[in-house]
Formats: sequence, C-alpha cells, structure tokens
Amino acid sequence: MLALGVAAIMLIYWLWNWERLEVFKLLLTSFFPLALLILAVLGSIVFGLATPAEAAAVGAFGGFVLVAIYRFIGQSRAAPPGGRFGGAVFWKTLKEFVSIIRESSFLTARTSAMVCWLFVGSGIFSAAFALLGGQELVEKWVLSLNLTPVQFLILAQVIIFLLGWPLEWTEIIIIFMPIFIPLLPHFNVDPLFFGILVALNLQTAFLSPPVAMAAFYLKGVSPPHVTLNAIFAGMMPFMGLQIVAMFILYAFPQLGLWLPSVLYGR
Repeated sequence: MLALGVAAIMLIYWLWNWERLEVFKLLLTSFFPLALLILAVLGSIVFGLATPAEAAAVGAFGGFVLVAIYRFIGQSRAAPPGGRFGGAVFWKTLKEFVSIIRESSFLTARTSAMVCWLFVGSGIFSAAFALLGGQELVEKWVLSLNLTPVQFLILAQVIIFLLGWPLEWTEIIIIFMPIFIPLLPHFNVDPLFFGILVALNLQTAFLSPPVAMAAFYLKGVSPPHVTLNAIFAGMMPFMGLQIVAMFILYAFPQLGLWLPSVLYGR
C-alpha cells in the first residue's frame, strides 16, 4: 500500500501543471465539501445508520460547519497579514455566522410553512375527492380500457408528467398516487419499480413551469439580469434528459432495482 501510494503521488506530480492545480483548488473549495456533505446525508440513509429526519439533521450540522469554515477563510483573506488568526477575525466570523443562521432559519421556516399548507390543502382535496367517489370512478375508467401493463405504465407516467406542470410533487403524491397504487396488482406491476418511475418522473415537476420550484430557487440567487424565461428555457434540455432516463429505466429495470435488491434483498 505504501508503494502504491508513493507511485500514485509520483504520477500526480508528473502530470501536474499550473492549470490542473488551479482546477484542483477550485474543486477543493467548492465541489468536494458539498460532495462530502451529500455523501454523509445519503450514505447514512442507505446504510441504515439514520432515518431521513436524522440524516437531515446531519446535513444541517454539516451546513453549519461549512458556513463557519467558509466565513472564517473569507475574513482571514480580507484581514491584514499579521492579524489573520486574531480575535478580530474570529468575532467578525461569528457575527456573519449568526446573521447567516438567522436568515437561513427564517427562510427555512417560511418554506416549511408553505409546504405544510400544501399538505393541508392536498389532504383536504384528497379526502373530498375520495369521499365523492372520485378514486373509484378513475379506477373503473382505467380498468374499462383493458390496457396492457405497458400501456398502463405509459398512461400513468403521462398523467403524472402533465400534472407536474400545474402542481407540485406533494399534491401529486397525496392526491393521485392513491389512485394508481390499487391498480398495480391488477396489471402485475412491481410497486417498487413503479415508485422509482414516479420519483424520476416527479423530477420534472421541479423543472416545468409555471410552478417549477427549482426555477424560483435559482432566480433567488441569480443576478438581476437573469430572467425566469431564460431559466425556464435553460431547463428544457434537462427535462428532455429526464424523459430519456425514464425510457432507459423502463427498458433496463435493473438500473433502478439493483441497489435495493442488494441492500434489502428484493
């Protein structure tokens, strides 16, 4: 192992140049920390070390640490050479950190309240829809079409894709998924595979106007000259990639079922 490590270091230094060093510095300060944070959150869920709620706490704590480190580095670079690690830098970093945490907490509370009200409205609509017999009506209509499993999957995914334009993913899951799930045994469709297709399809809800949350998030951090129309236009190719990915997943189901089968024995 020591010999392999020495050989790898020698190879890196042999291939190294100024351009690669600058790229590595950019990756070290931007991509690598976020990648480690994402791996910590998703890895803790995949390996059964934490529930999604606990993993979210891990992600929030990691975000706090990254904010503190980035602010400290920024203040250190702005300080005179003799005071880069003094008390003034520490207190400025702490002040900025508190301000950022206050603003982040406010935005998180506002977004959480919005999502909670979406759940409330979706739950009321779903209850009224079920009480009036809407689910039974849709189920009888689908069964009356005498669809094959392939046709049923295409119909369900097209409906979910079209619903992703005016609705958010929360409303689609709460209102419309209870309509499709009872139909799966009739068409002999694996619920896990159907759930993976729906999850991939719902990614378009983040990209499709007019309710595309990803567009509004991006608009909030973009320069003033970047318009929503430009953001929507830039999202269209990614929506096309999502559709292509769904076709590939249907043609090769093991792309989505391999990891669950390894982890959970399915």
